[in-house]
Amino acid sequence: MARHVVCKESDLSVGHKKAFKVGDTSVLVYRLEDGVYATQNSCTHVFAPLTRGKIVDGERIRCPLHRAEFDIRTGEVCKWANFPPGIQLLNALRGEKALKTYPVLVEDGNVVVDI
Repeated sequence: MARHVVCKESDLSVGHKKAFKVGDTSVLVYRLEDGVYATQNSCTHVFAPLTRGKIVDGERIRCPLHRAEFDIRTGEVCKWANFPPGIQLLNALRGEKALKTYPVLVEDGNVVVDI
């Protein structure tokens, strides 16, 4: 793993997210009430960009395309794709898969992500 400074902690407000390109990896960094977290930036269902997603209840990211929801801290699936009606047919082919998460540290005011 390599360590990458992606931004200043002050660049992220609580309850917000921001995408960064780290080498060949697109990472979404979130600032929640209890800290800073990072996940892959694409939904594991059909790879929609989570940058356009919404943080739900201060702890989950909702995909803007089919409304799958993932725990920001662990990447685990909270709700699989459920919109629009009929998407369940595709779900038979695209089984539930957690988001990849990345270790994050805040050092000297910098957000550092290990990729």
